[in-house]
Amino acid sequence: MPLEMDNMTMSDKDRQLLSILSENARMPTAMLARKLGLSRTTVQAKIERLERDGVIAGYGVRLSDAFESGQIKAHVLITLAAKALGRVTLELEAIAHVRVVYSVSGSFDMIAIVAAESISELDTVIDKIGEIEGVEKTLSSIILSTRVNR
Repeated sequence: MPLEMDNMTMSDKDRQLLSILSENARMPTAMLARKLGLSRTTVQAKIERLERDGVIAGYGVRLSDAFESGQIKAHVLITLAAKALGRVTLELEAIAHVRVVYSVSGSFDMIAIVAAESISELDTVIDKIGEIEGVEKTLSSIILSTRVNR
C-alpha cells in the first residue's frame, strides 16, 4: 500500500530498497533487484526517483565496528544563551570531533554526539564546547555500548 508524502508515493518496495541501501549503499543494482524480486532497470529507476525526490539525500561512509569500538563517544547536552543558536552551531560544526548536533526540546537546547580516541581527548573536546560563547551549561554522558542501531 503506497504512502503519500508531499506528492511522492512511497511503496513497500521503496521502503525495502531504502532498508537494504541503509545497510549497504554499495550493493550492486543487480543484487538489489534479486533481493527485491524486481528487474535491474526498475530498481535503478526507483533509486533515481528517490534521489530526485530528495528521499535519498546522499551516500556516506559507515565505519567498521572495529574502528568504532576504538572510539570513546559521548552525548553532550547543551544549554544556550538567548539567540546563540546560530553562532554555537557554527562553532560546533568547526570541531572535528563533533559528529552530530541535534536541536531538542526540554531543559537542554542541543545534543552533540562527540567521539575521541581517549578520555583525555574527549575531556578536551567537552571543555572546548563549554568555552564556546553562548554555551551556558553542558552535561555529558559517555556512551558505553550501542544496544540498537538501525
